[in-house]
Amino acid sequence: MKLKHWLTLITIITFVTVAVLPLHSQKQETFFVDNFDDLNNWTPLLFPKIETHSTYVIVTDEGYSFLKTESNASASALICKKIFNSYKFPRMRWRWKVNNVYTKGNALKKSGDDYPIRVYIMFHYDAEKANFSERITYGFAKLIYGEYPPHSSLNYIWANRIHDENMIISPYTDRSIMIVLEEGTEKIGKWVDEGVHIIQDYKRAFGTDPPEKASIAIMNDSDNTQEASISYLDFIEVFK
Repeated sequence: MKLKHWLTLITIITFVTVAVLPLHSQKQETFFVDNFDDLNNWTPLLFPKIETHSTYVIVTDEGYSFLKTESNASASALICKKIFNSYKFPRMRWRWKVNNVYTKGNALKKSGDDYPIRVYIMFHYDAEKANFSERITYGFAKLIYGEYPPHSSLNYIWANRIHDENMIISPYTDRSIMIVLEEGTEKIGKWVDEGVHIIQDYKRAFGTDPPEKASIAIMNDSDNTQEASISYLDFIEVFK
């Protein structure tokens, strides 16, 4: 075989190797991806004192499916059934869109703590690693609610207005840090891609390493502002 034929063959083999192996590797390194063909991976999360619940349904458009979230002076969430190791799979990405934001929304106040869409990362409480005070507090909470509440959470939000900081302590608890990914009205009606690194964000937010086990939740809420909104999620993925 002539030299140029060998070079051509080597070039083809190299191209196939480079093109195929990363795809296979990427598939192995993805823990969870949901394109919202259905809601089989999710379960409703309701709040005891809130009677009016937000709605979450699958809608289709030209063969593509999306999660449609809608609230009207309401609040509830979806929580993913799959629990993941935040150190093995520290990255997340998703695509979302909002039809509107809340005119009364304000991340700094309880009265304005509503968002047309937010993605939670809830880190699980680990009794074996807790100190005495935490064991008492979380043990008491379990007696009331039947299960442990989250140890802490990162709360990725589409904020209603522009804030000076992109990390805001929840007005309800310092165990939840809100991270502003989008804010205001500039991108209303547009699909926006997001990508985050959970471990890095947690260390910036809390100054320490997060618990290992984590879950995802999605929420559109308007119980504080008494307004209404519609938003969409195209997909959500947890990967290495």
